[in-house]
Amino acid sequence: MRISAKGRYALAAVTVIASRQQSGANTTVGSVSEELGLSKIYLEQVFAQLKKAGILVSVKGPKGGYSLARSASKITAWDVLSVLEISFAEQAEEATGTNDAGMEIALKQLVFDAVDKALKDTLSQVTAADLADGTERQRAEQSYMMGL
Repeated sequence: MRISAKGRYALAAVTVIASRQQSGANTTVGSVSEELGLSKIYLEQVFAQLKKAGILVSVKGPKGGYSLARSASKITAWDVLSVLEISFAEQAEEATGTNDAGMEIALKQLVFDAVDKALKDTLSQVTAADLADGTERQRAEQSYMMGL
C-alpha cells in the first residue's frame, strides 16, 4: 500500500500538533513547515482539509494557529488518512472483467473487503497521542544512542 505525500504530511503535522497541544498553545502552519522541512503552501492545503473534516480547529489573532479539534487520544490515523486518501473510500473494481459473478463475489469478499477491513482496523488503533508518544520515545532513544 502506498500513502500519498499529502497523507504522510497530514499524519506528521497532526503528530506535531498533538505533541505541542499539551502546552495549550496553538500551532502555526509555518512552525510545522519549519520543523518538518515541508512546503508551507502545501501544508496549508492539508490543514484546510483537516479543518474541514473536523480534525483541526483554527484560532485567528496574534496567538492564533491550529489545534486538535478533540483529544489526541480520540483522533486516529484512520481519521486523518481517510480525509486525504480518496482511494481508501473507493470500491474495488471488478478483478477479471469477465462475466463470472461467482469469482467476482469471492474476490471481493475474501480479498478486497478483507484488506479494506484490516487497513481500517489497524489505522483505527493508532491515535495521534500514540504517534506523539512514539516520536518522543524515538527521540529519547536517538539522543541516548548519540551520547554513547
